[in-house]
Parts: sequence; C-alpha cells; structure tokens
Amino acid sequence: MKFGLQTRGTYDEVLAAAKWAESAGIDAFALPDHYMARGDGTTPAWDNLAQLAGLARETDSLTLASLVSPVTFRHPAVLYKMGVTIDEMSNGRMILGLGAGWMDEEFENFGIPYPNLKTRMEMYEEAMAYLRAAITPGAHPFDGKHYKLADFDPHPHPKNLRLMGGGAGKPKARRIVALYGDEYNLYARPPAEYSEIRQLTRDEAEAAGRDPDEIMWTSASPALAAQSKEDYQDLLQEFAGMVDQEPEQVEKTFEERGYPHGYGDKPAEMMGALEDAGCELFYMQIFAAGPDAFESILGAYRG
Repeated sequence: MKFGLQTRGTYDEVLAAAKWAESAGIDAFALPDHYMARGDGTTPAWDNLAQLAGLARETDSLTLASLVSPVTFRHPAVLYKMGVTIDEMSNGRMILGLGAGWMDEEFENFGIPYPNLKTRMEMYEEAMAYLRAAITPGAHPFDGKHYKLADFDPHPHPKNLRLMGGGAGKPKARRIVALYGDEYNLYARPPAEYSEIRQLTRDEAEAAGRDPDEIMWTSASPALAAQSKEDYQDLLQEFAGMVDQEPEQVEKTFEERGYPHGYGDKPAEMMGALEDAGCELFYMQIFAAGPDAFESILGAYRG
C-alpha cells in the first residue's frame, strides 16, 4: 500500500507537513478544498489550489492533489487553467480532484450558488467531461446543459494532469469516474464493499470502451492509529474533542464504517485488507494531530 497525507493549515504549516511527507517516503500530499472548516467557523480555511501552486515549487517528488474541489466553486475553464498551471509548475505532479460539494454552510455563508444535489451532480459530470476534453490535445468541443467548450484546441497542453473523482460509490459517481476519471478516491469502508464498488466501476469503464486499469483506486479516512496504546488514546481524545463526541462513539463509528484505526497490529491488518480489496493508495487525513504524531500514525499503518 502506498500512502498519502491530507492536512490543512497556513502555508507554513502545510509546507512543513509536505516536507515531512517527502522525507518519510510518502507518495502523495493532498489539501481539502473548503472555504470554511467545520466546527465553530473560527478555524481559518485557505485556498487549496493557491497553496498547491506554492508546494509545486518547494517539493520534488510528491504527487499533489486537490481532494476534492466542489464544482460550484469554479467554472471548469478556471479549473482547467489552474490545473495545467500547477501541472507545469510541478513538472507533472498535479491531480485535480472534483466533487459535487456537500458542506451547506460554506455556500450559505459566502453566498455561493448551491443548487440541489441533482443539479450539482449534473454539473459535476459535465465539468469532468469538459476538463477531459480541455486537457486532451486537439479540438474536442463539449456542449452541455451547464457548460460549453468551443471547437478549438485549448493551450497549454498539460504534462501529466490527472483527474480525480470523489464520492461514496453511488451509481452516478461511479459512472462519472468510469467515463472521465484517472483516479477514484472512494472513501474508506469495509473491504468487501470497497471491492464490490471497484468492480462495478471497472465493468462500467470497460463497457464504455476504456481500459479499467487506467483508473487508479485510492481511499481516505481520518487517521486514528498509533503503535502504542498510550499514543492511540491521546490521539483518540484529541480527535473526539475536535468532533465534539465521546471517544467511545468515535471508535464505534470507525468500526462500523471500516476506517483503519487502532494500535498494535490492528491498523496495519485493516490497511492490508483494504489493499487486498483493490485500494492502491490511502490518504491519511490528519487535521487534529500535529506533525509530531505523523510518524507514529504512519508507522502503525505500515506495520
């Protein structure tokens, strides 16, 4: 299993985390795309694509990922230009992730249009089709209900810009990735369920004339693991405080949803089962713990 790290913070904080990730041999580094952090609304939220552009010049080997950008934040032409720009700045290390958006309060508070879910899913699918057309060399016009791309060859062409779809594996999200995605970030779940969704998507890709092996399979969940019981209990308490739940409820939720967690051999065993189900890279979402905990969490997952 390969690993990625997803975190957030000021630019200095995310740069320090990215430098640690590179030194630890982690393959990918992701930032969430939200205009607000969950909670009381006082935690700052920065523009992730601007931060990723900075990291493109200050890292050497990390794959850089937007995990993921709500389609309603930016027109796909803007996403195309930002994506190919960071792709060039990073020498082909950029993954542009896209989703329908879900955090109601950030749209309400900032006054960003927030159509119903059906419309957002239509926009998500059209944006992925638009982006696939725009980054593919040559003229590939697109004429949709929400977005249109004229019959011309957009420049610049990317070095290696890849498109990621996010979601929970429902039929429409599967179809979008099967048709247009280079990566599916399917949120962590019990391995049998992960394997089933992966196979259904691969079948849809093949039916559409794509090689299903072209789609990389990744996952993510809050990282709650440690090599020792004491360190695990400390992380659990910190995470429970962040989400305003009792530690027992947090553990129950993680167990029910199949999120890799625990201490000792358990985290690595759960990660191995997810890998056997087809997951190739796991993004550790670490928003509560600081860099001093990264090493312990990674060590627990690696085993």
